[in-house]
Amino acid sequence: MQEVFSYHQELINRISPIVENLFQGNSLYQVKLNQREMIQMLVELFGKFSPEEISEIKDDDLTDRIDSILVLEAVSGTLNDLTPEQIAIFDAAVEGRPIR
Repeated sequence: MQEVFSYHQELINRISPIVENLFQGNSLYQVKLNQREMIQMLVELFGKFSPEEISEIKDDDLTDRIDSILVLEAVSGTLNDLTPEQIAIFDAAVEGRPIR
């Protein structure tokens, strides 16, 4: 049980500064995401890997992976916020039609 807590704390100690740094440099994250919730979600996600697997991931690679996850989290549901007119413009752009 102590090992699980220790590994969990190790993940928090490694992931938290990366998330804090990414949040400082990205206003989209600041507006769309809750930093504490994202750290918790990432700790749970990376907690599925063994300590050995996580220790083999270099900090730059881990930062890139976390950044990709945060981007996905930040933009998911964005289309739900659009008006019908905005959705029509989006659909036209995706389909390559002229926008009216």
